[in-house]
Amino acid sequence: MIYLDHNATTPIDERVLDAMLPFLTTFYGNPSSLYRPGRVVRSAIETAREQVASLVGTQPAQIIFTSGGTEANNLALAAGRPDEGLAISAIEHPSIAEPARRMKTQGRELAIIDVDADGLITQEAIDRIIRRKPGLASFMLANNETGVIQDVARHARQLREHGILVHTDAVQALGKIPVDFDRLGVHLMSLSSHKIYGPKGCGALVFERGVEINPLLLGGGQEQDLRAGTENAAAIVGFGKAAELARVELAERSQNLLALRRLLEDGLAAIPGLTIFARQAPRLPNTVQFGIDGLDGEMLLMKLDQKNIAVSSGSACASGAREPSAVLTAMGVNPDLAKSAIRVSLGQANTAADIGKFIELLKSLL
Repeated sequence: MIYLDHNATTPIDERVLDAMLPFLTTFYGNPSSLYRPGRVVRSAIETAREQVASLVGTQPAQIIFTSGGTEANNLALAAGRPDEGLAISAIEHPSIAEPARRMKTQGRELAIIDVDADGLITQEAIDRIIRRKPGLASFMLANNETGVIQDVARHARQLREHGILVHTDAVQALGKIPVDFDRLGVHLMSLSSHKIYGPKGCGALVFERGVEINPLLLGGGQEQDLRAGTENAAAIVGFGKAAELARVELAERSQNLLALRRLLEDGLAAIPGLTIFARQAPRLPNTVQFGIDGLDGEMLLMKLDQKNIAVSSGSACASGAREPSAVLTAMGVNPDLAKSAIRVSLGQANTAADIGKFIELLKSLL
């Protein structure tokens, strides 16, 4: 199998698994317990907190561990005052878009931040949001479908000047490009472990001190009283190890991924009727989303699967949806072309031979 869907999930790194295993067997104490077995696990969790904080340029006390990026995003939207408006970009992941829509049905004012044809938030869109003065604005650092990277630091600075809280979903950016919480200037940021070769079921919300966060889960004092429930110690340890590896290996990983992406785009450019979405925008080094006139994207995906190549048609969390991608629709892409979309997201185990095989099979299937 040639796996080309790393934005959906990544295989767990063997070094991460090795770090986790003792906490699935030998070190089984409850981290909230005061006796030694509990303290050992608590110490490991705090080490992981330091590792994640180091990757994103902040302090360990500003990290809340969650069950993943989805919970972190939901928790972020619960920040601030519920009677104040909310603004989200038109290209957000379903774990932002769906809770935001539910909040709207419950009476919270919701504004949509528009993007241009390249999937980038425009200055005009930011100006409109400033005039509406929502309590919180949320826009992702890097899009999970197109890979487009937003100028979060610039937008956050402008919104902060008007007293608006800013959240960014950095799940797809983490481990692929430098992510620095303090330099981005946001109040809240979501992360996920399984996108950086860590385990599933673990993520984090990074928060600025002083930001009011309304817990979604109650019933315990864990995670600074902001996320009740006994911590998933093994997964958190794995997340910490994956974060440490991502920090050390980031430059090499990014360079290798970008070289493979360029090789892939060169091969795709020779296919008639093929469009690479947001090609001129700044994008993640591992992500290419394209469409082909007159093609059914899901049919092509399944044909590639039969040839042992795994790709995606967009967000794995929205798979099975027959509607065109909400991201591409927001960018003004023709609905028929949007339905043909295929996303290739590369990982550190991929090779030039994988790219060559993919292009060869794609041409033969077309």
